[in-house]
Amino acid sequence: MKTKITVIGIGPGNIGDMTSNAIDALRKADIVVGYKYYIPFISPLLREDAVVIQNGMKQEQKRIEKAFEIAETGKDVAVISSGDAGIYGMAPLVYEMLRERGSDIEVEVIPGISAFQKAASLLGAPVGHDFCVISLSDLLTPWAVIEKRIKGAAEADFVTAVYNPKSHGRYWELYRLKELFLEHRDSATPVGYVRQAGRDEQQVTVTTLGSFDPEEVDMFTVVIIGNSQTYRFDGNMVTPRGYYGSETQENAGVGQSIMIESFRTIERELTDPDIPLGRKWPLLHAIHTTADFDMENIVKVDEGAVEEIYNALSSGRVRTIITDVTMAASGIRKGALERLGISVKCYLSDPRSIELAKKSNITRTQAGIRLAVSDHPEALYVFGNAPTALMELCTLIQAGKARPCGIIAAPVGFVHVCESKHMVKPFKDIPKIIVEGRKGGSNLAATLVNSILCWPDAEQLRPGRDV
Repeated sequence: MKTKITVIGIGPGNIGDMTSNAIDALRKADIVVGYKYYIPFISPLLREDAVVIQNGMKQEQKRIEKAFEIAETGKDVAVISSGDAGIYGMAPLVYEMLRERGSDIEVEVIPGISAFQKAASLLGAPVGHDFCVISLSDLLTPWAVIEKRIKGAAEADFVTAVYNPKSHGRYWELYRLKELFLEHRDSATPVGYVRQAGRDEQQVTVTTLGSFDPEEVDMFTVVIIGNSQTYRFDGNMVTPRGYYGSETQENAGVGQSIMIESFRTIERELTDPDIPLGRKWPLLHAIHTTADFDMENIVKVDEGAVEEIYNALSSGRVRTIITDVTMAASGIRKGALERLGISVKCYLSDPRSIELAKKSNITRTQAGIRLAVSDHPEALYVFGNAPTALMELCTLIQAGKARPCGIIAAPVGFVHVCESKHMVKPFKDIPKIIVEGRKGGSNLAATLVNSILCWPDAEQLRPGRDV
């Protein structure tokens, strides 16, 4: 019968966190080899006649060599490893030495609770979705490789557990990790760290990535950085797996589900994810419609504009939306209009507009706005094509003839476009969304209106209820 080396994961340091298999193996062990710091954790489980062989830090290879020497004399040996023996533990070293020596000794690995698992349980449920574990120790891995892995984890939105975050000689690496993560994560991303997890000296802290202070961490600490979906709840960190959300999303229908996932993707890729929701909501709609992340630079939303316009429309105070062209009107969701009891009108093809345009030598869109203002001076005015129509509205506002509840200024083109958008800016009392510069379009104007009509869905980031 072959002699055996049993590699036992003893957990983070508390007998209560050991598996029953690990406890059973320790109670049966004749000879135990391990790091001297961990021996006291398991001593109560060992037989009185068990032989204990221990040595210090950075002597891992000598410990395993000793275990093989004993096993090769025909005696079974237990090798202890903190946490899980296969995660930064002794199991890989045992197998490497087994191959190198060409030994026929049997190896059994008994898993244990890893330090990051114990830390996660104390922090709530931070590793509920895809995660990775990175060690900052560069004793055996070049820092260039470690930094590459950090960047990959940050970019891929992994929940990330950090082992060996700091030591007396390694004081700057954790600062660099924080810097790299802030390039890809919101500063409000939850971060938790646990010192001496499962031991008498245990300390648990939950903070944010922006507020995280590496000076509060030492070599006995495990740090866990949340992903873009992680949130803080009742002092805990929670990373949803998606079960709850998927049930809710199933009720949304295929079209809305696709929009929800698209919006989450866009939000993760924003340069500044911390912008106020009143600006973020229409911005997400704009990027979703155009696939143009330059919208983050050119979509300007007056403070409180979305809320004010929505309140005017949903309260019944204003029941009409005016568009400069029919294409803009066609892009506004009919379901949302019916839900709120709102009508959309475009006067472009009205015979009166055609006659007025010829008579006054103005564009038909200008004429249409003049007629619209006479009928609906307080409507929401939406421009996605014609800068002359927007300029006409500005003139009528100055003359005291128009009092819009809001303006969507997104005409597109090269002549008078920028000027028309500048003209509307001085009207501080009128809530506005302006697409700066030459960019714009009827589809963009319509989606900005749709963002207003579904404003109550913004906080849950659930667009497209009327799709």
